[in-house]
Amino acid sequence: MNRLQNETSPYLLQHKDNPVDWYPWGEEAFRAAAEQDKPILLSVGYSACHWCHVMAHESFEHGPTAALMNELFINIKVDREERPDIDDIYMQAVQAFNRGGGGWPMTVFLLPDARPFFAGTYYPREPRYGMPSFQQVLRAVHEAYRTRRADLEAQAAELTAALDRSVLNIRVSDDDLNAALLQRAAEGLAANMDEINGGFGGAPKFPNPMNLEYLLRYAQRAKDPEKLALVDLTLHKMAYGGIYDQVGGGFHRYAVDAIWLVPHFEKMLYDNAQLSRLYLHAWLATGEPLYRRVADEIYDYILREMTAPEGGFYSATDADSEGEEGKFFVWTIDEVKEALSSLADELPNAAEIAIDYYGMTRSGNFEGRNILHVPNEPIAVAERFGLTLPELEAALRRINDRLYSARTQRTAPGLDDKILTAWNGMMLASLAEAARCLPNDAYRTAAERAGDFLLETMMQPDGRLYRTYKDGRARINAVLEDYAHLIDGFLELYQLTYLEKWFKAARLLADFVLAHFSAEDGAGFFDTSDDHEALIVRPRSLQDTATPAGNTMMAKQLLRLFALTMDACYEDAARRALRPLVPAMQQYPQAFGEALNAADLLVHGIAEVAVIGNPTHPSTRALLRVLHQAYRPNMITALARQPVSAADAVVPLLADRPMRDGQPTVYVCRRFVCAQPVTDPAALETLLQE
Repeated sequence: MNRLQNETSPYLLQHKDNPVDWYPWGEEAFRAAAEQDKPILLSVGYSACHWCHVMAHESFEHGPTAALMNELFINIKVDREERPDIDDIYMQAVQAFNRGGGGWPMTVFLLPDARPFFAGTYYPREPRYGMPSFQQVLRAVHEAYRTRRADLEAQAAELTAALDRSVLNIRVSDDDLNAALLQRAAEGLAANMDEINGGFGGAPKFPNPMNLEYLLRYAQRAKDPEKLALVDLTLHKMAYGGIYDQVGGGFHRYAVDAIWLVPHFEKMLYDNAQLSRLYLHAWLATGEPLYRRVADEIYDYILREMTAPEGGFYSATDADSEGEEGKFFVWTIDEVKEALSSLADELPNAAEIAIDYYGMTRSGNFEGRNILHVPNEPIAVAERFGLTLPELEAALRRINDRLYSARTQRTAPGLDDKILTAWNGMMLASLAEAARCLPNDAYRTAAERAGDFLLETMMQPDGRLYRTYKDGRARINAVLEDYAHLIDGFLELYQLTYLEKWFKAARLLADFVLAHFSAEDGAGFFDTSDDHEALIVRPRSLQDTATPAGNTMMAKQLLRLFALTMDACYEDAARRALRPLVPAMQQYPQAFGEALNAADLLVHGIAEVAVIGNPTHPSTRALLRVLHQAYRPNMITALARQPVSAADAVVPLLADRPMRDGQPTVYVCRRFVCAQPVTDPAALETLLQE
């Protein structure tokens, strides 16, 4: 075994038996490179990455290739999910060498001081796809290092300087954040949407939940049915497509086509955290039953398959099983008939219903087998079988139970069971909000267990966070997105339980970010703290990827804290983070969906709602139902069981709010100017509509 045997990352542990003499990222590797005067081969990937597995099998497990790597290079393996700071820096280098293209596995060649001088992605063992073999690349890079060192030094210096400029020199626009900006961005997003299949652009097609969330928010505020229709189309197409696991719940990573049929089969916690929340919000906004069903199925999948005994949530499952991509998820007609044969007495035509509903054929739609999807409207299928829609739905529940049971007998894809703070914060926020809106005690229990785990295990007394946890070890200094998403999760958990410890934890994290992540130029935040390990540049990510940019997610949480605390330092920091992004939000809204969601809070304000009353009392519960059972993205709530003075109020919004006539009372405020308090649910609904 190589040096990776002592790591906790499942991805790194997958490579511990490689004949490659892998190092984890750290001083030992860089010291060895300097002492031996060898270039560094940095390989970055993640456990659910299909092509990472392909390159590992072709090259890293291949004795002659591994021997060449060991002879010519110091080899470092990094899990991009554990170290997004390293991944971000060197992905920019990959894109610089490949005209904007990038991906994983990432293959970067560094000088011994960690500056990159050449970069690519996947390389095959033998020349194909118009690409050289990996061994050819290794030899060519080594030869250049041996004979053209001065050229490589100059190239590395130029590239590193460019990376540093891209991080630090952000032009602050004279433009301002306003409603016109938000409207232009909504029009720009809509113009890039597929009006037939939903989503943005063509193949491959990613869900882009941040952008859909913004369009949903905009459509409700502007009463724009066209924008809402685009969101509705996308959510329906995704829910009925192969990108959604029709049997087990949860979304796969993305579709390789434009119609959501053929996915890359890995399942990521961050996708399902964001999409469960999006579908929950869409149900609150529209009342569409499909959206609630999808949200429920995602939550059930997470609680059933992705929850650790400690209460946190696992990171991902692979696309592959038994060496084949998607094998676990696809079906033949004969397999479906066999799995449903036990339903013959209670539902004689179960197989026929499943085959019709899921669009199955003998030839299949994926390498001779079938990715289950819903090509026809359910009502049409119901009518063909002489069923009502509720009867069809009941039949499908029984069918899916049997298919799921049969699927458990297969070899399951690999599980990445590390727990990441940022992704857990996303899932916590979604579950806690669902527990407020849906009558499901399991969601509440899961949210509280996850919150307790994150608070007790991942957070230190001074507000510092760890990034990752596995096998009883919390480790690696957290990055900005960890703080931003955990604040989000704690604020949602506060609004579920109204326990002060969650608000206190959220505020402590925010204050730590302001103290240790703020940029010297005042415009937003770095991805790493001021006492983080020194890298060749200090990264500052501004645009969304598959997850929200840490800067804009942090701005969003600061605005919510401002609404609860009346502390202007939070609003000022959020404004400084968002203002330089105005030109980008106008020109490239698709890359700045979370910035737009945050900007909407800043431009249109937040409804600050203070509730005084016992949350177990029926009258208080009736008021809370009005607050929580509708889509109100620009609202935050606080609750005190009895009136509290300014001196005693942990949440400043609650200070000096008396009850009215001794009844549970709600104060609805904007920038801390409050309407007349109300005690009646109907009056509260009217006030919120205004």
